[in-house]
Amino acid sequence: MATTTARVTPGTHNPSISAQTVCNRLREAGLSACRPVVRQVLTRQHHRQQCHLWAQTHRRWTRQDWQKALVTDELRFCLTRGDGRICVYRRRNEHYTEACTLERDRFGGGESVMVWDGVSQHHRTELVVIAGNLNAVRYREDILLPHVVPFLQAHPDMTLQHDKATRHTAHSVRYFLQDRNVSVLPWPAKSPDLNPTEHVWDLLDRRVRARAIPPRNVQKLAGALVEEWGNISQQELANLMQSMRRCTAVLYAAGGHTRY
Repeated sequence: MATTTARVTPGTHNPSISAQTVCNRLREAGLSACRPVVRQVLTRQHHRQQCHLWAQTHRRWTRQDWQKALVTDELRFCLTRGDGRICVYRRRNEHYTEACTLERDRFGGGESVMVWDGVSQHHRTELVVIAGNLNAVRYREDILLPHVVPFLQAHPDMTLQHDKATRHTAHSVRYFLQDRNVSVLPWPAKSPDLNPTEHVWDLLDRRVRARAIPPRNVQKLAGALVEEWGNISQQELANLMQSMRRCTAVLYAAGGHTRY
């Protein structure tokens, strides 16, 4: 960035500005080069009408209320990462300001493994590896029927949380859940800042990448994800499932991105 700035910004009295000079001036101003915080893309509708309203409705929920939610999510783990060469210059307390964040969809390219989980304050499901794409039929037959329904039958006071992905909101899925008396917690679309499983996924990702022998193919990656999921204690998951502060943060951000 400093090199580019030096190239396109000639000085009035000194037309040759070196990249090092630019770096020095930025450092004097308290700015340092950092990777931007990556956020999911939000449209104005998501920003105003959904996340903010949802946070207003649920901000007074108690810890006991949240303990009754089975929070579920799917995530695609990529075998390799991008080079992460994008950087921003910011001050120490500007991690989450809009100008210092990068919006992009979370599913990257390359070889990957999709997994599903369900987590609550005191319980968890197994980590389910999903082969191929997950549509509404497979979500109903491979996730809801063998995993979610038995869990909620064993814990009848709990509510299912899943986002508004098309596979979750399809008519066949809604009818299936209604037919089995499964209550569903309303959830705004594209709201990763409200979903505490984002931190769970981050923990799982770090555990897998810290292994002595990193997975070299998708089969090894799937096995490593399942193994590390089993190594995460319920207490660690419980510590990450503290959602009440998220509602307040979204309200302060007027429905926009937060530090979560």
